[in-house]
Amino acid sequence: MTRQTAWAKRSGLIGELAAEYLGTLVLILFGCGVVAQVVTGGILAGGSLGNHDSIAWAWGLGVTMGVYVAARLSGAHINPAVTLSLAMFKGFPYAKVLPYWVAQTAGAFTAALLVRWNYTEVLAAADPGHTLKTQGVFSTLPGNGTLPVSEWGALRDQIIGTAALMLLILAVTDLLNTPPGANLGPFIIGLIVVVIGMALGSDAGYAINPARDFGPRLAQYLTGYDSAWRDQYGNLYWWVPIVGPLIGGPIGAALYRFFIGRFLPVPGMQEIGRTPDVS
Repeated sequence: MTRQTAWAKRSGLIGELAAEYLGTLVLILFGCGVVAQVVTGGILAGGSLGNHDSIAWAWGLGVTMGVYVAARLSGAHINPAVTLSLAMFKGFPYAKVLPYWVAQTAGAFTAALLVRWNYTEVLAAADPGHTLKTQGVFSTLPGNGTLPVSEWGALRDQIIGTAALMLLILAVTDLLNTPPGANLGPFIIGLIVVVIGMALGSDAGYAINPARDFGPRLAQYLTGYDSAWRDQYGNLYWWVPIVGPLIGGPIGAALYRFFIGRFLPVPGMQEIGRTPDVS
């Protein structure tokens, strides 16, 4: 390998990681931002600053914007469960999985710190002790902290929700299927997140993304939320939004391949490892 080739490979990976970092940052900036607005507004302004639907729409549109930011360089995984699933079923290089995970988690962590900083005054006013009352701004809880859902019920929910997410991402981005045209792929992927939030959002807050939960959870712990790793029952909960999506994503990809992918006509040449590159 020549020095020039080695540099091209290294700089290519750096660009991909930069895209994953910034794409995930954009996603979490809008996602955690809208939850901060709704939660603190509900406490301080009587719920006049948004509701569950505005949260679902902002998360979905945050995904859309993050995908538009990152798609050209990295394929816009912006989710470790997506990266793992693409490595297992679409030829994405396994050597890139861990670097992608690190970049995605770092982007989520940075965005959460920005939201935490931006909402410093209202979070302090709404919840001076930085307790479970506003913990959901950054990280998820079983039953959104109120419904009678255990960590095992939440794990089930995360497996099902992420399986649905991955199945639908592959359906939308598979060039052998009927992908959306006119560069509308990111918008449709955002709608997938909206519908998951509206239909499957109550049992576990639809993290469906290990970086989305762990990065902000770490950020809130470092900025005063001592209960960040636990749920409302006092149980260690942080592992659920990591393990569930990492199980569910490959299940969804396997379901797509078994029921749809293997029956689609195969052209003479097929690009691998770039899904969901929707640029």
